[in-house]
Amino acid sequence: MTAPYRRYRRFWLWMALWLAVALGLTACVAPVQPGATNGAMQTVERPLVISAIPDQDPEKLQRLYGLVADYLAQELGIPVEYKPVTDYAASVTGFKVGDLDLVWYGGLTGVQARLQVPGAHAIAQRDIDEKFVSVFIANTASGITSLEDLPGHTFTFGSESSTSGRLMPQYFLQQHGIQLSDFKGQPGFSGSHDKTIELVTAGAYDAGALNAQVWNSRLAEGRVDTERVQVFYTTPEYYDYHWVLHPSVVERYGEEIVTRIQEALFKLDPANPEHKEILDLFGAQKFIPTQDENYAAIEAVAREIGLIVEP
Repeated sequence: MTAPYRRYRRFWLWMALWLAVALGLTACVAPVQPGATNGAMQTVERPLVISAIPDQDPEKLQRLYGLVADYLAQELGIPVEYKPVTDYAASVTGFKVGDLDLVWYGGLTGVQARLQVPGAHAIAQRDIDEKFVSVFIANTASGITSLEDLPGHTFTFGSESSTSGRLMPQYFLQQHGIQLSDFKGQPGFSGSHDKTIELVTAGAYDAGALNAQVWNSRLAEGRVDTERVQVFYTTPEYYDYHWVLHPSVVERYGEEIVTRIQEALFKLDPANPEHKEILDLFGAQKFIPTQDENYAAIEAVAREIGLIVEP
């Protein structure tokens, strides 16, 4: 057998072996059709990506949503991953471009996200979110004891896009005839509810507004110096936080995924120690159904004060 012939024969033997291996690997990987289910959810390459507005201490958020991701993965039978974001605007942008699938939003950011993604819907909220309130706090050395005392003092909101730390507090200030121009200098934006407490306690601002649930939680944890900072006003009730689901999730997993996520959230029970840890971090007893229409008032207020300008 000549050398050229042997090289030719070895080439085709290697080609045949390579083709057999390639075909074998292909046969081992079953294609996943969008929306296909078989009782247990089919595995897809990309995980369900959850996120949340960064309204509190990042370490607490990482702990909470790490637990939520693990819980949902177990209940749904699909990979779930928590992806933190840098600020409120980033949560809306990430949702808009499809990087985030299921996001825990405040009332305003939830409206902003849904306006930018047709087919996105609010699917669940905590029991406390249908009657949510904000609190106004003041440094005790400021002499502030009512909203009418605020003009001429320094003041800070939370994030610029926060419902409970900016939108509704500004709305209720206007309802009391107080404009932002009445403050001493421009109002600040601390970035989070925890930071608002810190700044007012330190005297960097005379007063501020924040999420009542965060305030009450920090009080219970003994993390508020009540000799230096106190609540002087609590707002009327409004709808606030909720989960918003991206429509691409339905395209990937089928219509039933909406109900399955809701059922998993509604199943959280404070009598179960593992569930209780999640609910305690959320400051709630349970999750309940919600719908887009519940946030119509939030959208109207946001348009009124210029935080939503789209038609």
